Amino acid sequence: MITIERPGLRLRHGPAWLQSHWVSTEGLRQRLLQEVPWEQPLVRVYGKQHPTPRLTCWMADPGCSYRYSGQVQPITPWTPSVQVLRELLEEQLGMRFNSLLLNRYRTGADRMGWHADDEPELDNEAPIVSLSIGVPRDLRFRPRAGGEAPFAVCLDDGDLLVMDPPTQTHWQHALPARARVKTERINLTFRRIQPSTAMQSISTRAAFGSAATSTQARAGDTPSPKTSA
Repeated sequence: MITIERPGLRLRHGPAWLQSHWVSTEGLRQRLLQEVPWEQPLVRVYGKQHPTPRLTCWMADPGCSYRYSGQVQPITPWTPSVQVLRELLEEQLGMRFNSLLLNRYRTGADRMGWHADDEPELDNEAPIVSLSIGVPRDLRFRPRAGGEAPFAVCLDDGDLLVMDPPTQTHWQHALPARARVKTERINLTFRRIQPSTAMQSISTRAAFGSAATSTQARAGDTPSPKTSA
């Protein structure tokens, strides 16, 4: 894997990781579309509710719930295809995961704003492990305190990205909109949360494509951001 390091950041990027482990990404994509109960949650922003600009699903072991925009998200049991991926990652990376957030970006208009995966229920000693399926999209990174130049990692079909600690403490990441992208991308981010703190409120700061506090998104009352090419 390719290692990317900056002060306070360490990424490991495995291009075509799924294909190198004999996984058909198109077959997997079709199974995920069928198996996963995709939803478009509403988030409350400045007193109004808005749909998030992507589809999502939370899968986890029993007891690993979390709150999103003040609502407890239901736990979806691990589907057969996702369980196979979980076991493959655990075997290859030598670590355990008890939860997973799936995001489905239907076109380039779907997006994720600036945020860090630093909610209190997450185990801050464990990495965040991401698998990408479908059209390539840029995942952008920027330092929280400045001093380092922002940069992007293009995540293509089948790519693996490991965000090692303490990346979430010092850096934010985002998936910006892309006007010319007409096909979809599915992203799976495997996590390890601490069940004892799992019912604490999860951040909504990335829901609308811009950074926000842990209790509300900042761009909810503004039009969708202009998409880049």
